[in-house]
Amino acid sequence: MKNSEEAADQIEDELELMALKCVELNDKNLRLMAEFDNYRKRTLKERMDLLKTAGEKVLVEMLPLVDDFERGLKVMETSEDVQSVKDGVDLIYAKFTAFLTQNGVKPIETENQTFDTQFHEAITTFPAPSEELKGKIIDCVSKGYTLNDKVIRFAKVVVGE
Repeated sequence: MKNSEEAADQIEDELELMALKCVELNDKNLRLMAEFDNYRKRTLKERMDLLKTAGEKVLVEMLPLVDDFERGLKVMETSEDVQSVKDGVDLIYAKFTAFLTQNGVKPIETENQTFDTQFHEAITTFPAPSEELKGKIIDCVSKGYTLNDKVIRFAKVVVGE
């Protein structure tokens, strides 16, 4: 009988130990879940902040171009020399296209190119003036652009048929 009491005591001790381990593991699990939830919320907030300020660098780099346009508009009000105003606008345009190129934006080539649906959008077809212009781009109505080799705006073109 003593053996059975000792066995029962031993089983009770093991049950208490298992209950303590269960409580400890449950506590660890709750803490880990709370820690993960905090991590998820923090990374979500960081991502939102990043999206809000992602374009900031580009916009800051555009401000000198706005300054140039404002100076050009001021000069246009008083200047009578059309050629110097045209030269100024050409300089601003060159500066702006250089800015776009530095930021990975490139125009899509259309002149004498074969029509390609990956880069071009045909807005109409026109009878080709010569046989070699069939299936090629005759005119570009609106330039297309890529950003780091991804099309961000398709070129709107007229295709010879």
